[in-house]
Amino acid sequence: MGTAEAVKAVRKRINNAAVKAGRNPADIKLVAVTKNVELPQIIEAVKAGVTILGENRVQEAQKKVMSDELRVTRPIPPLTKGGMKGGVEWHLIGSLQKNKAKYAVQLFDLIHTIDSIGLAEEVNKQAEKVGKIQRVLVQVKLSEEETKHGALEKDLLGLLEKIFSMGNLKLEGLMTMPPFFESPEKTIPYFKRLREIKDNINKLRVTSYELRDLSMGMSNDFEVAIEEGATMVRIGTAIFGERK
Repeated sequence: MGTAEAVKAVRKRINNAAVKAGRNPADIKLVAVTKNVELPQIIEAVKAGVTILGENRVQEAQKKVMSDELRVTRPIPPLTKGGMKGGVEWHLIGSLQKNKAKYAVQLFDLIHTIDSIGLAEEVNKQAEKVGKIQRVLVQVKLSEEETKHGALEKDLLGLLEKIFSMGNLKLEGLMTMPPFFESPEKTIPYFKRLREIKDNINKLRVTSYELRDLSMGMSNDFEVAIEEGATMVRIGTAIFGERK
């Protein structure tokens, strides 16, 4: 299956999962994960209708975001600070080190992986320098795995309140990455918990507006994530195949 056909197949699965859950498919954004994917394949995905691209590493993203080949695949909208580049949005979905915050602010429309006050402060500082309001999600750690990043539940309210007080960050929601299971159903408790956390935050009115976004679900489990309330699903393998 080619990339364009894979995008179409994933869209169909997203639509079916949304309808099954009684949700509007238009409320779920597809983030095509381009880690270790070459430009020709990315361009094919964009031509097939993908509008959001997700990268795990700042360094790899630098080579792609402003590439001339990618920019010409879609009409380029009027340039705005922090606006879409070449007609697509770029999201950082991998962990971010503070020393890369400067570059992340320059490259990405949305950062999914804010997990500490220190990192939030650095991103805010770098965004202020370039006159940008940086859109962010907070990554929440819901598993015991040492390899997983994210803020712990017990620290979450304080972190969210701090981010909300920062003048150059716009907090839009939460993200999580559960352990990998062969059976997608085993990820349901993690997705359900993130939705419960978001709903509780909104009830407590931690921010002056409701947090909307839940970034959760990947190629192996995005359908159950949608059933539990995902608004963004991060799909790599199901679109681009296995990568090196």
